[in-house]
Amino acid sequence: MGAASGLGDRAQRVLTAKGRARQADKGAVTGPSFRFRLERVRAVRERKEKLAQQELARSISRLSSTQAELQSAEAELQSAHAEQRHAPQSTLGAVELQTRQAFLERVEARRSQGVEELQRSEAEVAARNTELVRAAGEHEMLNRLRERRRLEHDREASRRESKVLDEMAATRRRGSMA
Repeated sequence: MGAASGLGDRAQRVLTAKGRARQADKGAVTGPSFRFRLERVRAVRERKEKLAQQELARSISRLSSTQAELQSAEAELQSAHAEQRHAPQSTLGAVELQTRQAFLERVEARRSQGVEELQRSEAEVAARNTELVRAAGEHEMLNRLRERRRLEHDREASRRESKVLDEMAATRRRGSMA
């Protein structure tokens, strides 16, 4: 009975040792997971790029409405000029002529303001577009860096895994030769 009990203890120790070896093998092969240290910076740059896109969209919208207002002012100016040309000059009094002239001047001033506003809007769109290009470049640079680091991490993990597997194979070979 003593011999059987000793054999059982030895078998139990061997099984326990094999179980620990398997656990150790699993831990050694997996290694640490990938962690990009600049992830917060990358996320901030991504947010900055999205904000720049929104600002550009708002600027383009303002440009579009400014263009519509300018077209409206130009149409109104053309209409006022046409009306003044076709009005019978002999029947208009001095007050009426002054009123029409003042109206024309107001419409021309509105058109001039529209042209100036259009130029400002175009400059704003160009500035917002430049900002978006810069923000997108910074974000893309960090994305490329993250991918490069991920590839380096994967290569290193693969190298470690190969090393562990080679060691395991060598250990088994030595065990089978002995």
